[in-house]
Amino acid sequence: MGRGRVQLKRIENKISRQVTFSKRRTGLLKKAHEISVLCDAEVALIVFSTKGKLFEYSTDSSMERILERYERCSFTERQVANDSEQQGNWSLECPKLMTRIEILERSLRNLAGEDLDPMSLRELQHLEQQIDNGLKRVRARKNQLYNQSISELQKKERALHEQNNMLSKKVKENEKTMAEQANWEQQNLGQNQTSFMPPPPPPPMQSLPSLTIGGTLQTREFMNEDEEAIAQIQPNTIQIPPWMLRHVNE
Repeated sequence: MGRGRVQLKRIENKISRQVTFSKRRTGLLKKAHEISVLCDAEVALIVFSTKGKLFEYSTDSSMERILERYERCSFTERQVANDSEQQGNWSLECPKLMTRIEILERSLRNLAGEDLDPMSLRELQHLEQQIDNGLKRVRARKNQLYNQSISELQKKERALHEQNNMLSKKVKENEKTMAEQANWEQQNLGQNQTSFMPPPPPPPMQSLPSLTIGGTLQTREFMNEDEEAIAQIQPNTIQIPPWMLRHVNE
C-alpha cells in the first residue's frame, strides 16, 4: 500500500513544525546541490526560519554575484515589458494626438483670420468673443508693464535727485573749506610780513652846540631833508667863571 499525499497546510503543533522545517530544509539544500552538479547550473538558495534565522546555499563562492546577475536579468525583462507596453500605448495614442494637433492648428488659423468660410455664425461669434478676451488680457498685461516701468523710472529719478543733492552739499562744503583755508593763509601771510618789516631809520644827527664869546650857547637841530622848515633852539644863557673870563679878555 503506497504512501498517501500529505495535505499542504500549516502545522499547528510547534514542535512538529520545527522538525518538519529542519527535514525539508536539509532536503531542499540537498536538491539544490544535486541540480547544480548534475546540470551545471548556478543555484542560489535563501531560507529564513520563523525566528528570522538565515540559511543559504550558492554554487558560486559569492552569493552577491548571483544576486547581481538576477537583478540585471530581472531589470532587463521589466524594461522590455515596459517598452512593449509603451509601444502598444503609443500606437493607440498616435491617432488621438494627430487629431488634437490638427484641431489646434485650425484654431490658430481661425484666430489669425484664416479658414473662416466653413465656420458657422455661432462659431464666428465664439471666435470673436475669444479674440476680445485675448485683447483684454493683452492690454491689461501691457498696462501692467507700463506701470511697472513708470514706477521703476520714478524710483531711479528720486535716487538720482538725492544723489545730486548730496553732491551739491559736498561741493558747497568743499568750497567753504577752501575759502576758510584761503583766509587762514592770507592772515598768516600778513602776520609774517609785519614780523619781517625793516626797522625805522635813525633820527638825523644834531649839530654840536657852539660856544660864543658873549657867553651864550646856541644849538640848532636839523630835521629831515623833506621838511623845509628848520627848528631853531633859543640860546641858553650860560654863566662863565671869572678865571675863564680873564683868559678870554687876554
